[in-house]
Amino acid sequence: MHKSSTKTSLISLSKESSGISTLIMNDRACKNALTPQFVEELIVCLNVAKADNTLKVLVLAGTEDIFCSGADLDTLIKLCKRELQPVDIILSKLILDIPVPVISAMQGHAIGGGLAIGLCADVSILAEESRYGCSFMNMGFTPGMGITKLMEHYMSPAIAQEMQYTGNYYLGRELKGKTNFNYILPKLEVLEKANSIAEAMAEKPRKALSVLKRYQSMHRRKMFEETYSIETMMHELTFNEEEILKIIQENYVR
Repeated sequence: MHKSSTKTSLISLSKESSGISTLIMNDRACKNALTPQFVEELIVCLNVAKADNTLKVLVLAGTEDIFCSGADLDTLIKLCKRELQPVDIILSKLILDIPVPVISAMQGHAIGGGLAIGLCADVSILAEESRYGCSFMNMGFTPGMGITKLMEHYMSPAIAQEMQYTGNYYLGRELKGKTNFNYILPKLEVLEKANSIAEAMAEKPRKALSVLKRYQSMHRRKMFEETYSIETMMHELTFNEEEILKIIQENYVR
């Protein structure tokens, strides 16, 4: 099957003639952390996918061990010191605005902003053996990237709030029966299942997929815009606390 591809040093985007594109985050050295370079390259590839008018389905994947680990320590410190402007919020909006269905194959761990990326998908698959968590509060500041509302698409507000307040990590198997993730499977079956769903979707006309996607995502896109303003305000309040830098340095999980 014919393929086209876009590749940066950390991200690859390949497309089959069926209309299925697969975006793979592959910064093994930095554990797929949201470093400035990683975010920049991810934005490039997402924009390529968004502009492709023959795309029918986009599959998001990471490595077998890590889907995405969220912001790296250096970035968090610079954000705290106001030396860097947050741009990772753009990632959530870009994924939500992809005009066709997006599937996140979270085969590996997804933490903080990395989990937010996976939650932007229309269909999301977890691995029983991997860990998932909303770790922002562990470092003394409120959640970002729209995750305060993105979580509620895949779980009840009660479970979402517990995960946000505690910052606890959960094995995929612990979330079975408590959440609305499409599938929670053994790690080796996650990508295979994502591809199977993508193939079923790709059989449908692009126009029908895009019209349905626009309707089905309308509420989430609207909620994201409202949530972004509130999360930004909360960040202004919490990042201004003097002890935040110390908490980040002490509690960041490497």
